[in-house]
Amino acid sequence: MDGMSGFIALDPLGVAGLFVVGFVGGLVSGFIGSGGAFVLTPAMMSMGVPGIVAVASNICHKFPKSLVGAMKRAKFGQVDVKLGIILGISAEFGMLLGAQIQQEIKRAFGDAGSNLYVSVAFVIVLGVVGSFVLRDAWQLHKAGRTDQKEIAGRLALWVRSIHIPGTMVYFKSIDAKISVLFTIPIGFATGLLAATIAVGGFVGVPSMIYVLGVPSLMASATELVIAFVMGLGGTIKFAWEGFVDVRLAMIILAGSLFGIQVGAIGTTYVKPYMVKVVMGVIMITVLVSRLFVVPVYLADLGLIDSLGRAAPVLSKISFAIMVLALVLGAGIIGQALWKGMREHAREQVLKAAAPAE
Repeated sequence: MDGMSGFIALDPLGVAGLFVVGFVGGLVSGFIGSGGAFVLTPAMMSMGVPGIVAVASNICHKFPKSLVGAMKRAKFGQVDVKLGIILGISAEFGMLLGAQIQQEIKRAFGDAGSNLYVSVAFVIVLGVVGSFVLRDAWQLHKAGRTDQKEIAGRLALWVRSIHIPGTMVYFKSIDAKISVLFTIPIGFATGLLAATIAVGGFVGVPSMIYVLGVPSLMASATELVIAFVMGLGGTIKFAWEGFVDVRLAMIILAGSLFGIQVGAIGTTYVKPYMVKVVMGVIMITVLVSRLFVVPVYLADLGLIDSLGRAAPVLSKISFAIMVLALVLGAGIIGQALWKGMREHAREQVLKAAAPAE
């Protein structure tokens, strides 16, 4: 039971903090469908939880939460269940391989190695995906596009044009048939990344949008199905080795179940590009937070000279930026939801008054 030594003590303040973190993570998860773990994992690490325990505990809380979110958004017709299950199966294989890599790093280099591995993965993935998503959201907003057809770009059209006998499957989210072979690498990469940083949505959601041409709202909702399927297997794998802290998972889950309901409702009131704005802004903020502690982990491993008094300072800065990410996420989603609900109410009033005019 290697993971037991990495479990932290919890006081009432810590429990309250985890609950709030879980709520914001659930809010983000329901809104963009990434599982919210790109907020949860760094936040837990900032509280002293080793990287592998944070990842494993997040995966544990993720699959029941994802099921709740998927069921909620299915009521709005946003979930492509068939696509989610097919991607989820290949994601399971990626999850199991990624979990094994995590465990080997933990055994070889301890908590510092695990923390460094998870943090560097965050910095790289968030930098690439976050900047791309933000740029795309800005272009859509500037062009005044509010429909969802713009995301079926040239790559997605090319994928749909490839016909491989015996592999073609119809998916309602794109209203077309594509070869199931295109879904295998997407699912596998999603699972591999999920086992590394506890969230595969960075691969899954953009891949569904840009490679398969799935509308952004349906991609984010379908990702919740994938998260449920691969999260179940990942939890068993990590728990078997003693890396799942059930206390953390349950506290975060309790907060998430509230947040995910609000976030899911918010998607019905906002324009598609706003989902990308929220994704991009939170990704870049979390990236900066993780970047500040990378030198601390390098020093712990003896790869660079000791940082002395600078180490705790960098850790505090990282924590402060992480708090900012939580506030930004909740603030942007809350504002978008409030504005969307007001516009919706105004439209209803106009429709009701129209016949009388």
